[in-house]
Amino acid sequence: MSKLVTIFGGSGFVGRYIARRMAKEGWRVRVAVRRPNEALFVKPYGVPGQVEPLACNIRDDASVRAMIRGADAVVNCVGILNGVGKNTFDAVQAEGAGRIARIAAEEGVATFVHISAIGADADSDSAYSRTKAEGEAAVLAAFPNAVILRPSIIFGTEDGFFNRFAGMARLGPILPIVGADTKFQPVYVDDVAQAAVKGVLGQAAPGIYELGGPEIDTFRGLMRRMLKVIHRRRAVIGIPFFLARIMAFVFDMVQAVTLGLIENKMLTRDQVRNLARDNVVAPGARGLSDLGITPTAMEAVLPEYLWRYRPAGQFAAIKESAKNLKKV
Repeated sequence: MSKLVTIFGGSGFVGRYIARRMAKEGWRVRVAVRRPNEALFVKPYGVPGQVEPLACNIRDDASVRAMIRGADAVVNCVGILNGVGKNTFDAVQAEGAGRIARIAAEEGVATFVHISAIGADADSDSAYSRTKAEGEAAVLAAFPNAVILRPSIIFGTEDGFFNRFAGMARLGPILPIVGADTKFQPVYVDDVAQAAVKGVLGQAAPGIYELGGPEIDTFRGLMRRMLKVIHRRRAVIGIPFFLARIMAFVFDMVQAVTLGLIENKMLTRDQVRNLARDNVVAPGARGLSDLGITPTAMEAVLPEYLWRYRPAGQFAAIKESAKNLKKV
């Protein structure tokens, strides 16, 4: 019988790429998600019955155990950018990761891959970064031979980074950003998925890998690259951190007062803290090259999905060609 992998968060941005690759490897894939009805798109990744989305609550032992039982490998892709209700940073990224790893060890799972993030730091003033580090520690306590992947900003068709700011660029002549001089090393989502699959298949040595693409640029520089791809001229304006903290406080208070009914999808105080720090692979850290993966350049991928933000959309190339026609 084919081997079984359980992917927690397997319908998310990164998880779906891992699920697709594992299906191509011939594995059965159990996709553990909060809302399986919204994850039915993963089923065609394999033959009928090979990839199945199932409901799971990572805050509950019994629910997690049901997803892990019988699995040969486990991948944890669950992460959040904003804590809402019971799904706090501690509950999801620290306790949740620890629960998954502990139960996987109890169930005799052979391999464990955990998706963390560059900047994970137990002493950080950011709840996101602190709980990422705590999650890593909990995973390693249960699985000393786990493979932990720390990607920088991840880009790809469904990303929430370039898509978000390309959409904002359509609204006016100014593109405001926080942390304009902060450096990032964007990594392609399928490169991250390939690294995770190597971990599952035992083709990666245990330990921590920091994943970044071939280029490092500032936030402002990345926005200028994006604007070039979508054929729009916008003034990229850096919002001072003191003003960003005030704005984020207001947005956070609206979420708190409404008990999460109005979720802060604009800017949180925790995100402002993280935007003040560079997000690049640390010197000497193991990375994609140590996994035998050649990182994909942004210029090879961004035009494939950002074209829809161009003024002429899918007809942009035709419109440009038409300019070269001689008038009769």
